[in-house]
Amino acid sequence: MKSGSNLEKVIASGKPAVTAELGPPMSADPHEVVEKAHKLKGFCDAANITDCQTAVVRISSIAAAYIALREGLEPVMQMTCRDRNRIAMQADLLGAAALGLKNCLCIAGDHQKFSAAGKLKGHPGAKNVYDVDTTQLVGIMKKMRDESLQEGGDKIDVPPKFFIGASWTPMGDPMDFRPYNLKKKVDAGADFIQTQGIYDVELFKSQMEKARNLGLHERTAILGGIIVPRSAMMLKYMDSSVAGVTVPKALIDRMNKAKEAAGDDKKKMRELQEAEGLKITVELIHQILEIPGVKGVHIQAIEWESAMEGIVKAAGLYPRPQV
Repeated sequence: MKSGSNLEKVIASGKPAVTAELGPPMSADPHEVVEKAHKLKGFCDAANITDCQTAVVRISSIAAAYIALREGLEPVMQMTCRDRNRIAMQADLLGAAALGLKNCLCIAGDHQKFSAAGKLKGHPGAKNVYDVDTTQLVGIMKKMRDESLQEGGDKIDVPPKFFIGASWTPMGDPMDFRPYNLKKKVDAGADFIQTQGIYDVELFKSQMEKARNLGLHERTAILGGIIVPRSAMMLKYMDSSVAGVTVPKALIDRMNKAKEAAGDDKKKMRELQEAEGLKITVELIHQILEIPGVKGVHIQAIEWESAMEGIVKAAGLYPRPQV
């Protein structure tokens, strides 16, 4: 065991792993984190604690991860390259390990221009850092854990023992480059990978075949990402505006059909679309887990944590393994 985390143990057991997502609030009140943790607990092996997603200021990933851990939910702390230089990153990693955190996902982070969306003013003028990229951050973490050395070479008396994760956008442009981008992260030391949301399973199959040809499925645990759809509008937006996400027309048509069946009843319209979205999610889980080399799923029920119980049970992934 590299970290001894529950997620690492489930993956090592050979059973399909399930991770979820928990977004901290734009508030110093911890109760929202507590409530979300209770909704997810028991229905996933670990939950990503996002790090100021969409570049909006929220409770820090480390603090929220500690709150979740205290409530009995194993967290996957996220760390973005957007906000920290290598000194701050390593200090935060030492601090997180001291608090008992065992999983960390390395990501670039949404650009700050996305923070000013809808009614939010955000911080579009903030200066990003990107002192290191995600592959370099993975390498820094591995060096700290396995060699007891800081990035600069100074000795660490008690090294942080993290299960190291990274993200992968298999259908991002240029697609031919994506398997090699994944290889760089695996070569740097990524123990597990969570992908961008997958709706086009056939495209993902072709990318996984390329990853298998590189032997990457034997060196890291790839978890297929699924963003739970709640409406036809959401699927259309994902298809048109989210990098690396392709939504087949058939799925959008299914959501539109559910919407039209409600007539002018807005409440029923929402309920029917959400029900269809849950069916689509369960179908995607089954299809993705059948792909050789996939070790689990990363289910993102964004601001809909209560849906996880029904999804996991309907997919036949409950109860979660006790390892």
